[in-house]
Amino acid sequence: QVQLVESGGGLVQAGGSLRLSCAASGSIFSVNAMGWYRQAPGKQRELVATITSGGSTNYADSVKGRFTISRDNAKNTVYLQMNSLKPEDTAVYICKCNVRGFLGKADYWGQGTQVTVSS
Repeated sequence: QVQLVESGGGLVQAGGSLRLSCAASGSIFSVNAMGWYRQAPGKQRELVATITSGGSTNYADSVKGRFTISRDNAKNTVYLQMNSLKPEDTAVYICKCNVRGFLGKADYWGQGTQVTVSS
């Protein structure tokens, strides 16, 4: 019904930058809150950043000042600009969108994209 397509992950050296994107498509009436999570080996999944339909944002303390979340409502797309990357940022990054569709509101998750930061 709803699919999330992520892109932008890859391998980068410490101090470098990456920009992740996640586009929602399918039977969508509107997209509400959107966010990025990450899961590193041996660790629990953690919330990285969220953005509401009105543009209000929240960030994990570990990424404040380095990451920026944004969205393009016309494209149903959310972005995560990651600067000053550290090896500790290495993880699978997963997109989540709350979508209003034919059956009402529901959360949808992307497949995840690998981000690897080398030292």
